[in-house]
Amino acid sequence: MSDRTRTSSSDADIAAADGVAAAGAAGSGPRRVALEIAVTSLAGARTALAEGADRVELCTALEIGGVTPSQGLTEAVVATGVPVHALVRARGGDFVYDDADLAVMEHEVRTLVAAGVAGVVVGALRADGSLDVDAVARLVSAARDAAGVRPAELGGSRLDVTVHRAVDRAASPVDAVAALSALGVDRVLTSGGASRARDGLASGALPDIVAAAGGVEVMAGGGVRLDDVAALVAAGVAAVHLSASTAATSARGEGNGPSPVSLGSAGATDAYAVTDASLVRAVRAALDAAELTRTPSPRTP
Repeated sequence: MSDRTRTSSSDADIAAADGVAAAGAAGSGPRRVALEIAVTSLAGARTALAEGADRVELCTALEIGGVTPSQGLTEAVVATGVPVHALVRARGGDFVYDDADLAVMEHEVRTLVAAGVAGVVVGALRADGSLDVDAVARLVSAARDAAGVRPAELGGSRLDVTVHRAVDRAASPVDAVAALSALGVDRVLTSGGASRARDGLASGALPDIVAAAGGVEVMAGGGVRLDDVAALVAAGVAAVHLSASTAATSARGEGNGPSPVSLGSAGATDAYAVTDASLVRAVRAALDAAELTRTPSPRTP
């Protein structure tokens, strides 16, 4: 699930991170900390790929935490060559789903896998705040089955399954993550049960999740900023996730200026999120630099 907090950084921070890019790249290897950028557009995916992201999480409606992207957008982003992990979320709001919601998401999983995504991002909770093991297993099974019959040119049977930040809303995020390895999940996106990953780090919850994850890879996300990167890497996460976005408005306009007609909720504007190339580049450099000094982590190779 996408990082809903706008990520910002000073020009000085970005310049400093750019300065260590060469050293970081030289030390990179197969186990380098992965960078995942949440994007909502083809342009964002191209920017993320060009500036060093290892993959993108593709969704729409970042302002509500993200929902499933359209088939057309998915196919266009897959065609860029960047590994695409597509969010599967039928609606905004909570993560307690009924059978109708799950049926929709199963269909979305199959459609996304057929479009050639490298991974899907799923998650569900029960009303009591525990992980909905049955719902997650159902979505994982749909993903594996769909990958098993797709042609090699669209990725074949290889498919990553990530559980999103629904675990951060669980009554016990640590227990929720500990249950994932039995479900065939590859990765979990988590802030450690906090609004921001740095707060989950400070509380000790994020390190506890890293320790409890077993063979499930832990990806830190949730309000991640450039100055959080070194501490997250030191905590042993395998990947870092952020939107690296900034607000933009169209230069084209309509008529003689902004329209007085609102097409959304009260207070909505024509601003939209775009991927900040300099920030993606800076975070990639910071990750590589932090990896050089990190002690061996408990994550599984």
